[in-house]
Amino acid sequence: MQAIVIREPGDEDVMQLGEAPEPALGAEDVRIRVRATAVNRADLLQRRGMYPPPPGASEILGLECAGEVLEVGSGVPAGRFRPGDRVMALLAGGGYAQQAVVHHGSLLPVPDALDIVAAGGFPEVYLTAYLNLFVLGGLVAGGTALVHGGGSGVGTAALQLLREVGAKAYVTAGSPEKCARCLELGATAAIDYRKEDFAARIRELTGGSGVNVVLDCIGGSYFERNVASLAVGGRLVVIGLTGGASSEVNLAVLMTRRLHVIGSTLRARSNAEKTGIVAGFQERFGKAVAAGRLGVIVDRVLPLGQVPDAHRAVAASEHFGKVILRVD
Repeated sequence: MQAIVIREPGDEDVMQLGEAPEPALGAEDVRIRVRATAVNRADLLQRRGMYPPPPGASEILGLECAGEVLEVGSGVPAGRFRPGDRVMALLAGGGYAQQAVVHHGSLLPVPDALDIVAAGGFPEVYLTAYLNLFVLGGLVAGGTALVHGGGSGVGTAALQLLREVGAKAYVTAGSPEKCARCLELGATAAIDYRKEDFAARIRELTGGSGVNVVLDCIGGSYFERNVASLAVGGRLVVIGLTGGASSEVNLAVLMTRRLHVIGSTLRARSNAEKTGIVAGFQERFGKAVAAGRLGVIVDRVLPLGQVPDAHRAVAASEHFGKVILRVD
């Protein structure tokens, strides 16, 4: 099969369209004919040799895909998936290829309301936003959240989920244009982090009370201000470290305000954990996806062979939403 192959870590040009063996099908797995995948920042790190796949996962880049079922393993529950079904998958790797194999618990159906190419950018960001805002963050209907990177794939997914449950969504973004688009997606307020102190702005917007959850993809450089943005009993969920991995912690503030600091990743979780996350998402938001209320904000669609350009766009934060790779 054709796939993006990398001979050694490096810049965008180390990625080449070439031949790779078809992935082996396990008893509880489903084989997918991939129609589309998407670029996530974790892919950029892996390409540079900084984020290796979990043991046993494909070395090929790609944490999500969408396409049609080709083959079903003997241990997949009867009738759960059949050849020809339109599906999208959360992957530990392997999306930048014509075929992908994944445990059946990491699959979601693609409803008629969702375009199959756009669906290639759905699972990673929606399941990340769901897990960290609602499961780990404990956000309830009517609650408040601050989401950093509101124009990113996770940010645009988070905005739609928060809108769906009636929560107030505050976001940061890096330009007036991105802030305006976040407001169009339902953000209560959008803060240009290049011009404003987001912690001071959050205190102003919330009357000094702060937010229930902060979803943070930045890390160390934002830690103190994230804590200052939280309400009493609030939760900071850290899912990225683009701003560094270290920060000083005032434990007295955490104690007196009963704050929670949670670190979270999705890729290396077990099949059982991912199955539970997918099932929980489907139970809570499946009807909204089927009705077309939750979708993928597509910035651009490029053929798989143009993946270097796709990575450059994401690295430069040129995009709003998802950069999709079409697999022909």
